[in-house]
Formats: sequence, structure tokens, C-alpha cells
Amino acid sequence: MSLKQNEIHQGDCVQLLKQLDDGTVDLVFADPPFNIGYEYDVYDDRQASSDFINWCSQWIGGVYRALKPNGTFWLAIGDEYAAELKIEAQKAGFICRSWVIWYYTFGVNCVNGFSRSHTHLFHFVKDPTQFTFNRPNPQIRVKSARQLVYADNRANPNGRLPDNTWITRPQDAPESFSPQHDTWYFARVAGTFKEREGFHGCQMPEQLLARIILASSRPQDLVLDPFGGSGTTLCVAKKLSRRWMGFELSEDYVKYINQRLDKTALGDAIDGPEDPIESAPSTAQGKQRKKPFDENTEQAVIDAYRSLGYPADYLLCHKELNKEFVATCLKKGIGGNAYVWNRYLLTLRKAGKLPPATKRLEQFTADKLTLFGFASEVAWRLLAIDYQKTLDDILCSPEFAEEFDRLATEFGPTDVDVSSLDYRRAALSIRKRSHDARESAAEKFSEWISRKRRLPEIDIGGSLEVLEQPGVFLLCADDTGFFAGESDNMRVQVERVLKNDKWASLEPSSVKYVPLGEDLSKQYALKSALAIRECPLLNCRLLLQDSELARKPK
Repeated sequence: MSLKQNEIHQGDCVQLLKQLDDGTVDLVFADPPFNIGYEYDVYDDRQASSDFINWCSQWIGGVYRALKPNGTFWLAIGDEYAAELKIEAQKAGFICRSWVIWYYTFGVNCVNGFSRSHTHLFHFVKDPTQFTFNRPNPQIRVKSARQLVYADNRANPNGRLPDNTWITRPQDAPESFSPQHDTWYFARVAGTFKEREGFHGCQMPEQLLARIILASSRPQDLVLDPFGGSGTTLCVAKKLSRRWMGFELSEDYVKYINQRLDKTALGDAIDGPEDPIESAPSTAQGKQRKKPFDENTEQAVIDAYRSLGYPADYLLCHKELNKEFVATCLKKGIGGNAYVWNRYLLTLRKAGKLPPATKRLEQFTADKLTLFGFASEVAWRLLAIDYQKTLDDILCSPEFAEEFDRLATEFGPTDVDVSSLDYRRAALSIRKRSHDARESAAEKFSEWISRKRRLPEIDIGGSLEVLEQPGVFLLCADDTGFFAGESDNMRVQVERVLKNDKWASLEPSSVKYVPLGEDLSKQYALKSALAIRECPLLNCRLLLQDSELARKPK
């Protein structure tokens, strides 16, 4: 790719799009000028209609070419040219999946007409049979009536996918309005709002961009905004561990966007309220949720667990055994779903109410963790970013666990076959090791962490022979460290990772490393110390939590 990722590029988007390789971008969000006479600092927003549509046709064509075959394009546009640009996108080859209305308060007041209070959001794909839509992600789902009103334990605890709904106004029909329908309600970022940057008058709300990015991309996908504007798309993409790229015509806007990006970090909270209206569907008249346990439910879980004989964690990791466990619980006629029963199982284990397991397991070895544990760690980290769930939450939900398996396989070794059971057990092993390693790192390496001296570094394109020794390493893309690992032979491990196309797509440029010599006893603690020091993007946050060192500015 000729243009650098994780950077805002100054210039005309039509020309910059030509510099991108075909099929390299995963998601494009475009909020172009509406051609309504808005006062930008360098762009003239008063084009003849034919000139404006012709210009839009050019950049939309460039977006189509730059997107991957399974890529997604979201377009924000006003009433004046919504129909025309939808047609231009379809001419370019796009297929419209959704036509969403963004309804907002603080609408634009009109003197001789109705106040403007909405924008059109078109959801386009290149291939209707192959595109990213993260339906299991709880961050884009809404509570169902079963949950809010009926307290039904058969309800999906993560909610349901939003409806396709037409409304009037929330004030007129609050009982039928939901901010997650295809008429989306988000307050415009007015001049008095805390998140207002001040240098751009058409700032998008971060929550709106977060919904689009979470729904239509995955962590470490490349998100492109051809009209950088106030930089909201890029900041939200950065917060959500996406790679990002922006174009912006104005030199001043580029400067301000970079200042905003410098203050933005992976994992930062998305600005703005998650639910833009304070009143959720009323549950006052709904049924009261039953207590999570009574004698019947507790005994059902214990009997199902005892019949299989395996430890609770293993039952969560083994797909077939977990199905059998859930089916046995359901035969008791109490209802519920897989997540509910798996959560009951963990609750009983933590309460010490489960009998000892009767079947012994093969030990999960350090060699296995070296071979593919890095993929489990990345999969866990990416789901924690997108789903805001713990590892227990992930393993208790069959849908989440399947997505964990997919991510682990995507980042896993290409020369060995690894089962979902192995990947899941590796994540549990990492969690167990990380608690001890974090404390050990803070104790043994506090001085090393705080010194921040420059680590030895070699280019990926050069010889890796110096890595043929035990130690810990940090994979870097330019100035950004994205994964810290450890191995008895760093060269073998780095080469194993780089053989995977998914890792290669992150465009690693160098490896920083710390040799260990013969003392391997402190290897994982040193990896934790390296993570605390460098805050790489894809490592488990357990290596950083509760550490004062992790919170010190770099």
C-alpha cells in the first residue's frame, strides 16, 4: 500500500484514493460536503448540481476500487442529494443493504420550512453474500421484550438485532421509539457539548461512528475516512483497535485532527451517552425476574455436571461436551439457554458447591502455549475490545466462543492444526499465568520498566539470526508496538507469526527484543514487564491491570 496507515493524509480525496492499492480497505465511512453552501475553510460548498454529482461519482468509484471484495461502505448525506448519491453508488457497483435515518436533536432551524433534524446513512456492500456484519456483538444489539418486560430466562442475554422501524418523533411516540432501530437517534454534537472539538462545524457523534465501526469491521481491519473533517471516524477507529487512514483537504483541519488523535488511545471510552434518550422501555409493570437459583436449578446444574465428570472450565472449552451439558440441564424443563446454564455452572463452582471432577485431563503444556497461545491471547484481546466481555463471558456464550475460535484460527500458526478446544484452554492458561506474572514483573523489573531505555531493534526485512536465542520480543509497525511475545527461540516464534497473512497484513516493520540467556524462569514475568512498559495493542490486559506502572505516562 503506497499510503501510510494510521495517518491522516492532506490532499484531494479523488487523487489520494488513486494511490491506494485495489482491494486493501475493509470499511469506508464518508461524510462528504452536502453542497448546501456550508462555509468550509478551503472547499467551496456551492457547486453546480451536475459538477457536484460528477465529483461524487469519481470519489465513490475510488472507494469501490479501494475496498476489499467483502468490504463495506457507509455514506452520510443530506436530503438534497441522498437519492442521487444512492444511484451513483449503485452505478459504481455497490448494493444497498440498509437505508438508515439518523434523527438528532438540536436540528438546523429553518425559517420557512420544517427544521432539519436528520441525515441519511446508506449502508453499501460490494458482495451481498460476503460482507462483515457482526451480529453477535452485544454492543450493536438491543434489549428484547422478553428481557425488559417478561423477565424470561430463555431470552438471549445479549439482546436482539434491531428492528426495521418507521417513527414520527420520540416526543410523540416514546413507547415505540428505540435508538437502535434503523431510524437512529443521536444528539448532534452542538457547540456547547463537551466532546465538541471546536474547529469543525459538522462533527459526528462518536457513539454513531462506534456503532458503524463495531457492526461493519473487526479489530485490526483498515477503516478509511475520505473526508477527515473533525477526525471523529479516525479517533473512534483508534479507540476500537482498528487500523485507520484519513484524507483531508484542509491543512488546518489536518493539524487539528492530529492533535485530537495524539490525545486518543486504544481502549479510551467512546464519548457521548450509549443510550441517547434517558427513558428505556418501562419495566415497572413487567414481571419480576426470578432469583438466579432455587433448589431445582441448582440441582439440575450439579446433576448435569456430575454426569459428565469433567472440570467446569473444560466443559466450557469443549464444544460437544458443553452442548451435552446444556441439553441435560434443559431436560429438567426449567428453561434458560446455554449462556444461563454455563453461568450457573461457574457460579456454583465459585461457591464451592460442585463435587470434585472424576475424570482427569491431559496437562496443557508450555510447549502448546508457545506454539499457538499467542493466537488465543490476540483473539481474547480483540473480543474484549469489541464485545466488552470477560473471558468467562466469552466461553459461556456459544456465539461468542465461536467468534473467539474464528479469530484465534485467523491469527494462529499455519503449519499445525489447532482445535477450538486447544485455543480455549490456552486462553485459560494465559489468564492463570498472567495474574502471577504481572505482580512478578512489577516486583522484579520495576527499575527496568521505568528507565525506558531504548531496546535493541532489527528490521523485519533483514536477517533475524540475532533472535535465535531465548528472550522476549515486541513486534512493531513503525513506532507502534502491537504484540509482545516470549520464546526459547525468538527467531522461530517471530517467523511462525509472520508466515500468517493476517499478521503480515498488520505490516510489521521491526522487532524489539530482550535476550534472556539461560535464565528462563523469569521469561513470562519479563513479557509482562515489556507489556507494562510498551502497552502493545494486542496483548491481554491482565498483564497491565492493577499496576501503577502501567498507568504512568510513557
